[in-house]
Amino acid sequence: MGFFDSIKNFKNKIEKVESSVYTGNLSLVEVYEKNARLEAEIEARTRELDRANKQMLTLQHIWDMMNSSKPLSSVLNAIVNSLQGELGYLYSFIVKQKADNDGEYLQIVASSRDDLNKKFKKYFNCDIADYRMKFPDFEELKNAVANNQIYRSSELSKLICGFIPSLDENTVKNFINDAKMKSYILVPLKSKQTHFGSLLVFSSRENVSSSELNFLNLFAKQIELAITIADLFQAVKEQAVTDGMTGLYNRRYFEEFIKKEATRAVRQNQKFTVIGLDLDHLKQINDRYGHNYGDIAIKAIAEVLKNNARSIDIAARLGGEEFNLILPGVDSEGGCIAAERIRKAIESVELEKIGHITASLGVATYLEHSDDVDELLEITDQAMYESKRNGRNRVTVAKPAYETSWQDIAVNTFIDILTKHRIPVDENTSRFLAEKLQEMNINNEKLYQVADAVVSTYNPEHRTGGVKQKVQIASLLAKRFDLPKSSIDKLKIAVLLYDIGNTMLPKELLGKKEPLSEEDKLSIKQHPLIAAREILKPISYIADVIPIIEKHHENWDGKGYPSKIAGENIPIESQIILIIDSYFALLEKRPYRDAKTKEDALALIEQETGHKWSEKLAKEFIAIIRGDDI
Repeated sequence: MGFFDSIKNFKNKIEKVESSVYTGNLSLVEVYEKNARLEAEIEARTRELDRANKQMLTLQHIWDMMNSSKPLSSVLNAIVNSLQGELGYLYSFIVKQKADNDGEYLQIVASSRDDLNKKFKKYFNCDIADYRMKFPDFEELKNAVANNQIYRSSELSKLICGFIPSLDENTVKNFINDAKMKSYILVPLKSKQTHFGSLLVFSSRENVSSSELNFLNLFAKQIELAITIADLFQAVKEQAVTDGMTGLYNRRYFEEFIKKEATRAVRQNQKFTVIGLDLDHLKQINDRYGHNYGDIAIKAIAEVLKNNARSIDIAARLGGEEFNLILPGVDSEGGCIAAERIRKAIESVELEKIGHITASLGVATYLEHSDDVDELLEITDQAMYESKRNGRNRVTVAKPAYETSWQDIAVNTFIDILTKHRIPVDENTSRFLAEKLQEMNINNEKLYQVADAVVSTYNPEHRTGGVKQKVQIASLLAKRFDLPKSSIDKLKIAVLLYDIGNTMLPKELLGKKEPLSEEDKLSIKQHPLIAAREILKPISYIADVIPIIEKHHENWDGKGYPSKIAGENIPIESQIILIIDSYFALLEKRPYRDAKTKEDALALIEQETGHKWSEKLAKEFIAIIRGDDI
C-alpha cells in the first residue's frame, strides 16, 4: 500500500469515528428532547389532576352541604366560596330572579367574599347587593339563559353596566382593572324546571379550557340539585312549625318562641305583649253554613293577623278558633292599640254568606302583668274570656296575676270546657250554660248554678246548692290547716271541677242498682285521671289545680286510688275534697241505698278515721258540720 493510500485509509477511519460521534450526539439530543417533552406532559397531567382533584373536592363539598339540612342561604354561600377557594376564581356570585309589587328584578343572594364589594363600594359608594338589578339586554346572554347554556366573555364592562345601567361606564372600567378581572362565565341555574337565577364566575384569565367548561356544566347540575334539596328541607321545616290551614305558626313553634323571647326580654329588660284572640260564634257559623264556612272564617282571621303584624311579630294558630300574637318590645299600651286595630280589621271583613265576623281579644304584657310565661298565657286567656263575657267583639287588658280571682279562673275553665265540648253534655245545654257564664258578673251565684247543672248531668240526685256548700266547707277546713290564700283559691277551683270526670263515665254504670263488678269499680276509679288528664290538662292556666284533682281519691292508709299513696304524701287539698265528697255522697240517694241523715253520715265519717282520712281532718270536718249546721 502506498503513502497516499495509507492517508486515504486513515481519513476514512477518521470520518467513520466522526460519523459515529455525530450519530451519538444526535441520539443524546433526541433523548434530551424526549425527556423534556415527557416532563412537560407530566407537569401538564399533574396540573390537570390537581384541578380534577379540586373539582372533586368542590363537588364533594356541595354534596356534604346537600346532606346537612342547612338553609338555602348557607348552601348557596358554601357553593360560591368553594369555587373561589378550591378552583382559584377571583370572585363568584349567585344572582336570583325575584318579583314584588314594583315588578321583576335580580338580586345577589350569595357572594364569595367581601373584598370585591369593598372595591365596588370604593367606586360607587354602595353595596352590590343593594341594587335591584335587571338582566343584561343583549341577545347572546339572553339566548344562553333561555337554552340553559354556559356563556363566557371578556366584555366585563358590558356585563356590569347591563346588570346595573345607572353606573358610569368609565368608573366601571377602572373598577374592573382594580379588581384584576379579565373574563367571566355565566352559568344558568334551574330549580323545579324553572329558571332560578345564575352563577357568575369572574376570572383573572382570559381563556377558559373546554374541560373547565365541562366541569362548570356538571357543577351547575349539582347546584340545581342542592337548591332543590335545600328547598325541600325548608318546606319540611316550615310544615313542622306551621299550621296547615292558615299558614301561621303552630302551637309548638309559639311555645318554643315565647320561652326564648322571655329569656331575651329579661336579659335586655324589654317587655313584650301577647294578644290572645278567639273568633266569636264559630259554632253558630258551622251549624248554620257548614264547617267549610267555619274554615273560611278562621282563614280570614289569619289573613288579618298577617296583614297587621310587623315582620318581628309572631302570629300563631293554637287550634280551633284560638290565635295568639307576640309583639316583641311592646308594652301593654302599645299592645292595646295593636289589639284594637286587629279587632276593627276583623270586624270590617265581610265573607260570602256569613257576612261580618268578630273576635274577642285579651292583652297581657311580660314583666308588667307577670314575669312567668305560663302565668302570662293564663291571664291572657282570662282577659280574652272576659271580653266574651262582656259582650264579645272587644279588647280586654289582663289583670296582673296577683289580682286574678279564683272565680275568674273557675268561670273561664267552665267556659272552655263547655264551648269546646270537652265533656259529653247536650249541645243545647252546653251553649245555654256557657252563655250564662259569659253574661255573669264574677261574684254572681250563676257560677255555682252552672257547676250544679254540670254535676246534675251525671247525678240526677245531686242537691241544688251542693257545690256552693262544698266550696264553703273546703274554705273553712283549709283555714283550720293554715293554708295560704293561694292554696285556698286552688282548692275552691278544684272543688268545682273535681268530679267532672264522671261526665265521661257511662250513665248506666253510675245508675246501676246491683252491686258493681270489679270491672265497674275499675272504670269508676279512672274518673280522677279522666278529669285531670283528658278534660282539664289542655287548659293551661289550671295546671297547678290538676294534681289536687288527680289525688282526691287517695286514702290516708294507702288503699285509695289511682296511685295508692298514703298519709302526708297526699296533698291536704286532695284530702279535704275526699272527706267533703264522701259526706255529700252519703246525703244523696243512690240506686242501691237511701240517702243518709246528717248524723248517720257523720258517724260513718268517724268510722273511717285512720283509714280514709286522718284523725285531725275528721275531727275538724265534723266540728264544722255540726257547728255550722250544714
